[in-house]
Amino acid sequence: MTGAGMSVESGLRTFRDADGLWEEYPVAQVATHEGWEADPTLVTNFYNMLRRKCWGVKPNEGHRLVARLEEKYEVVVVTQNVDNLHEQAGSSNVIHLHGELMKVCSSRDPEDPRYQRTLTPDDCQIAPGTLAGDGSLLRPYIVFFGEAVPNIELAAREAMEADIFIIIGTSLNVYPAAGLVHYVRPATPIYLIDPNDVSAPSGVHHIAKGASDGMRELFAIL
Repeated sequence: MTGAGMSVESGLRTFRDADGLWEEYPVAQVATHEGWEADPTLVTNFYNMLRRKCWGVKPNEGHRLVARLEEKYEVVVVTQNVDNLHEQAGSSNVIHLHGELMKVCSSRDPEDPRYQRTLTPDDCQIAPGTLAGDGSLLRPYIVFFGEAVPNIELAAREAMEADIFIIIGTSLNVYPAAGLVHYVRPATPIYLIDPNDVSAPSGVHHIAKGASDGMRELFAIL
């Protein structure tokens, strides 16, 4: 399971840290359904900006080492991140909990696959007012605050079946994602890679390093 700290070394700012994006862009304006309803142009342009930034960065060694685990293990990545850096690094089974920045969807029914569209580096901007195929405004395929998390049950099933559970770059403060650790079977080893103090359940092996250094250490352990 990965959070915003996974992508920091790639140059993507986190949302919640002292210099994070929420300091500059209020959550209520750009990451809630109410914000979307009030000013869809502002929200559309905010995610256009994020896409431009995201296409300018590359996976870091932490992403690449997570992908390399597939050489030895069956790996499922459950990420809170909306970037596609895990996929770029080569991870083949990625569950996005909070949506995908590189997709847009119907604002009437975001989960209707008929009206979802994946953007490319050459076509990553959405003009405000663009309509989806069902006639509703095209919106970012992002799970706004207060909205249901469509993939949480799938992620919980994967957590229950895990033989090893690895947490990278997350504060374990954002629910329901933070609750996934409680679905892990009692005897399953849990490794937490994060340079900060994180309030984690007892028995978790904390590697107090960033994503790349932490994954190098974990590779040696495994």
